[in-house]
Amino acid sequence: MTNKWAKFSLPLFLSLLVFNGCSSGASDSAVPGTGTVDTRGTAAADNKDAGPLSIDVMTSFTNTIPKLDNAFYTELQRLTNTKLNITFVLDGNDYNAKLDLVLASGDLPEVLKADYTRPTLVNAIKDGAFWDLTPFLGDFSKYPNLRDKMIPGSWSYVKYDGKTMGIPRSRAQIDNTIMFRRDWLEKANIPVPKTVDEFKDALKAIVKNNPAGGNGTIGYDIADATGSPSLNAAFGVPNPTYDTDGGLMYSYLNPQFTKLVEWFRGLYAEGLIAKEFSALTVTQQKDLFSSGRAFAYDASAYYSFVYTDNVKKTQPDGNVVSFQPLKGPGGEGAMLDIGTRGGMYISKRVPQDKVSKILDFFEKTATQEITDLGYYGKEGVHYNNVNGEKVLTDLGKQEITVDSISAMTPAYSKWGKVAYAGASKAANEAKQKEMEIYGQIGKTDVFGYLYSPTWVDVWPTYEAELKSMRIKAVVGQITMDQYKQFVDKVNADPKIKKAYQEFAKDNKSRTNK
Repeated sequence: MTNKWAKFSLPLFLSLLVFNGCSSGASDSAVPGTGTVDTRGTAAADNKDAGPLSIDVMTSFTNTIPKLDNAFYTELQRLTNTKLNITFVLDGNDYNAKLDLVLASGDLPEVLKADYTRPTLVNAIKDGAFWDLTPFLGDFSKYPNLRDKMIPGSWSYVKYDGKTMGIPRSRAQIDNTIMFRRDWLEKANIPVPKTVDEFKDALKAIVKNNPAGGNGTIGYDIADATGSPSLNAAFGVPNPTYDTDGGLMYSYLNPQFTKLVEWFRGLYAEGLIAKEFSALTVTQQKDLFSSGRAFAYDASAYYSFVYTDNVKKTQPDGNVVSFQPLKGPGGEGAMLDIGTRGGMYISKRVPQDKVSKILDFFEKTATQEITDLGYYGKEGVHYNNVNGEKVLTDLGKQEITVDSISAMTPAYSKWGKVAYAGASKAANEAKQKEMEIYGQIGKTDVFGYLYSPTWVDVWPTYEAELKSMRIKAVVGQITMDQYKQFVDKVNADPKIKKAYQEFAKDNKSRTNK
């Protein structure tokens, strides 16, 4: 295969090198398993005597980069009869920068994870960088788990021009919530906020009381103004918004998001978020909260259990709980995931006869057995069965995280981002009951899957500058009027307006099905 599809200019390619946030999980030390492979529902039985299947994967990660010879990955490789050489890259901007770099270079791993509508991915698909999986999957008779255990509708997200170009990665829809330190509220005699305005008042009081001591208390722990799905929902950012021509406006360019940027500007001016917030990595964000420096943080609901355990190490009274959805100017602050987190795409450099074998691996990870391994680990190693409950061991708490499924296509699990193996059955049931409201009223952002060919071409022109202008507006380096003028300029671009028309058409075609 040639590199003709890599459309980046040399200056852009070199600039992307600056953002190479790659970390590797010591792939040379991966230990292949030698046990019997469970081949239910797959074609793997035909290859079980061929030795472990080696697969090079690039995927995102939000926690400490693991070693591939740890107990979890050793078991995953044993059960799937694979040798996984995984490149882990920090999630968020680091991952997107690395993804863009890899796609620009043409030196692709065999499998990589990417968001469905990432412009660089779509361009690479158009230019033949990945296998069309349609003929391999056929009627899915060889892949019943991939057919039946993905969240309904998710296969449409990986279709481009009618061709199935990737494998969707199922995940729980009930996910993010703003979690906070209840013990700090109680000690300061502050009522639990129910609205975004009350939340801001609580942030002021907490920061003033400074319960963290030392270098001071961080009020709301964010990375940038897009880093709070719950507040996005409260401000109506995901509410479909149309321009004067009937085009569907991109979420981060609609008027609701501008209001949220202005609201964050107020937080920053009053010292309620970290001064260096825009430079924080996902790991640094988590550390600020889990170490007891910050009051509130937006994350997967099950983290309230994890962070309570963490803060208790230095603050024995620590108690992290979740807000009920905060009411804001745009409605209830409950965001639902679209039910998948990007797809896995198989590079054209993979020989044709190996594509089916890689699909066999993903069919296997979609079984309940491997999905449970991803969420709980191995019995007797990562957890013990105590009175019918899976109780995590110390090793389990270290190795089993939200990222354990990052190289897999797991089966759909409603409570996968709410329940925690380290908590009791009663605690998990209480958490699920608490989060049920999110499933009832939560909003989804259609831009997690809508496609516009014009957007793919024009968005890279503005993406970095929009982020920069957003941060400048929050920290006060430019006025809100200047920020609004920039947003207006972007929205007035004829190509952007054309993209909005395409988004509206794509959205209508999906909602009418």
